[in-house]
Amino acid sequence: MAGTFADLVDRLDLERKVELLTGQDFWSTVPIESIGLRSVVLSDGPVGVRGPRWDEREPSLNLPSATALAAAWDRELARAWGAVAAAEARRKGVDVVLGPTINLHRSPLGGRHFEAFSEDPVLTADLAAAVVTGLQDNGVAATPKHYVANDFETDRFTVDVRVDDRALRELYLLAFEKAVVESRAWAVMSAYNSINGTTATEHDLLTAPLNEEWGFDGVVVSDWTAVRSLGSARAAQDLVMPGPSGPWGQRLVDAVRAGEVPEAAVDRKVERILRLAARVGALDGYEAPAAEPVGPERAREFVRSAAVAGTVLVRNTGLLPLGPVRRIAVIGHGATQARTQGGGSATVVPDRVVSPLEGVRAAFPDARVDHALGAVVQQGVGAIPVAELTNPVTGEPGVHLSLLDEAGAELRAEERFATEYVWLGGDSAIDRTARLRASTTWTPTTSGVVHLGFAAVGRTALRVDGAVLLDERAEVAADQQLGAAFLAPPSATAPVELVAGEPLRIEIEHDRGPDAMPGVLTFAFGTAPADDDPEGLIAEAAELAAEADAVVLVVGTHSRVESEGFDRTDLRLPGRQDELARAVLAANPRTVAVVNSGAPVELPWRDEAAAVLLTWFGGQEFGNALGDVLGGAAEPGGRLPTTWPAAAADVPVLSVTPEDGVVRYDEGIHLGYRAWLRAGAEPAYPFGFGLGYTTWELTGCELPGEVAAGDGLTARIALRNTGERTGKQVVQVYAARPGSAVDRPVRWLVGFAAVTAAPGEEVTAEVAIPGRAFAHWDAGWRWERGEYVLSAGTSVRDLPLSATVQVR
Repeated sequence: MAGTFADLVDRLDLERKVELLTGQDFWSTVPIESIGLRSVVLSDGPVGVRGPRWDEREPSLNLPSATALAAAWDRELARAWGAVAAAEARRKGVDVVLGPTINLHRSPLGGRHFEAFSEDPVLTADLAAAVVTGLQDNGVAATPKHYVANDFETDRFTVDVRVDDRALRELYLLAFEKAVVESRAWAVMSAYNSINGTTATEHDLLTAPLNEEWGFDGVVVSDWTAVRSLGSARAAQDLVMPGPSGPWGQRLVDAVRAGEVPEAAVDRKVERILRLAARVGALDGYEAPAAEPVGPERAREFVRSAAVAGTVLVRNTGLLPLGPVRRIAVIGHGATQARTQGGGSATVVPDRVVSPLEGVRAAFPDARVDHALGAVVQQGVGAIPVAELTNPVTGEPGVHLSLLDEAGAELRAEERFATEYVWLGGDSAIDRTARLRASTTWTPTTSGVVHLGFAAVGRTALRVDGAVLLDERAEVAADQQLGAAFLAPPSATAPVELVAGEPLRIEIEHDRGPDAMPGVLTFAFGTAPADDDPEGLIAEAAELAAEADAVVLVVGTHSRVESEGFDRTDLRLPGRQDELARAVLAANPRTVAVVNSGAPVELPWRDEAAAVLLTWFGGQEFGNALGDVLGGAAEPGGRLPTTWPAAAADVPVLSVTPEDGVVRYDEGIHLGYRAWLRAGAEPAYPFGFGLGYTTWELTGCELPGEVAAGDGLTARIALRNTGERTGKQVVQVYAARPGSAVDRPVRWLVGFAAVTAAPGEEVTAEVAIPGRAFAHWDAGWRWERGEYVLSAGTSVRDLPLSATVQVR
């Protein structure tokens, strides 16, 4: 062992210590060979571990989204999710995964909810702790984020969230607390926003409760560019990302020498970085626990089973599971262009994605399965299949790229196997790149008119067979955040007539222009479906539906609706999907509506469908998981982790738009289903709700009669599978305190447990309820003594069993 962390710190001069506190580049920390410290590599990780490069040549496992994981209500599945992510991290050379995202679903308009678990603090906290354990038991650091009250995207760099201490402690801090206190998280990410007037990276919340009360001994890493001043060096902010430049550096050295920042504060930060390095095996003399290896086949099996476990069946008139059918119509843009993740920096590039159409065909091999587009959902350009492209340099499938400097000299050539390219830090050539050239030959396999184009910020010229098709400049919109614009750039297209088997030579030249973002370059080219006759597309889909024995209608959102960098403006399905749904349902009521979104959407036609499934961006095996559920090979195991409204106007807590730079959390502790209950409003589907392929009866509830304040207890709920299939049920226990002297929710979740049982079998769900479940925050944790009602059931509104417990 190289010595204690303090000993190692003593071997460094002030300049070297301060250097260690800012990343050496976009994704890694500074190494110091003299003390045996290698660089620590960090990577985005909410839906898989991308690694330092965003590149189809280095594919990543695309796991189900966080809302899909939360919908399973399964701590052990969450722990396994973390273990699989850890194996991926080690495969990609990553030490620190920047996740899980554990901010709450305060408003359904939040653009990034697919990355976060739930509207409920208890469900979020339990799953967050399990994911952290799964990662760190396998030697990879978890980084719960974003600390704290970072529950929306609008003006996220500058907004000030005004929230009272009680709501902070009982809601927004709870998942961070459990991840730190119970799972001993090795890192936490501080957020962009301010809380009650102070920027998160400078906030006292980093000291108390994080360090002083919870015993956090890890690294507080900033969200990328969240540290903007020297003031944060005086706070318990430890690591500035990205590097190598930043607000600390020589300015911090000078401040220490001037007595403005104590050197002991710097030493404390360095010790924590060394401790993190030791934990992940990046410091001589220390070894990290070896990650349990997960081969490709096992990884895909996990993604498939996890997607099934999180699929929520919210309506079924008896159509599901589908029996033998001769003809199935699969309808929707999302049936072939499968959306398996939301947009933004968490994006990963999988080696392949199983679409719903492929999944249905695999699950029903004896049926005729036809597809109709129905309605164009895609915004911008979609990928051209690489098998139809020929690289003019190699003669192999793909695209030849050249990165050129200002003088036109080639910095680097790349042979690529995709039509979308993202360079996100860690590449010195990108900052010197002024121009990108792409060339390929496209030999389409189908005939017809498509819209060919590009997506990028800057000027782009696109030629087809030597003739200019497009020559346009796209700029960042005035109301768009810069980072969001480069992750979801504007696009331009023009019509092209395709003839199957006839090649087209495509040449593209893209000038980055003055809006180029340092360290980042994104460019895509591809096609958008022709949408010249939207009524005709809907009519064609309805005609196909009428001829089928059953219909699978796939609707949903996409990365221009749900993404990092912006919030949603409404809850409607994009495009003309509602019109499509009504036409298809009128043509054939034997329709399963598959709603693929990471957060709630309005479904005004939902009661006309025979069945409705919610699939939450289910990862790269989405199609196979859907096929398993439709055919009955597996039961949809999910329950709602967030309330689904019938209409946005019904939502009690909706606004994410700052007023004078401020968003006020005036609802206090009444968030999510708590707000719905307080308002007496009826959602489309309540929190915790979900159906399976069997039926259940809850038969008894056993509780201790009393418990000391601060002590936990166990509720034992007896239930029986009264159906004809083995199935899963999620038993939920909620507390209420009638006549309380303290403002409280109508009821609040205090514990849950998932059970399985064979037909006719009776089982007991043991639900652990922590002592804090009965506490409230009032300048400290307080317990109101007296009687509490505990109700057990299968959603926040279906609670057939109740009993009382006396808190003394």
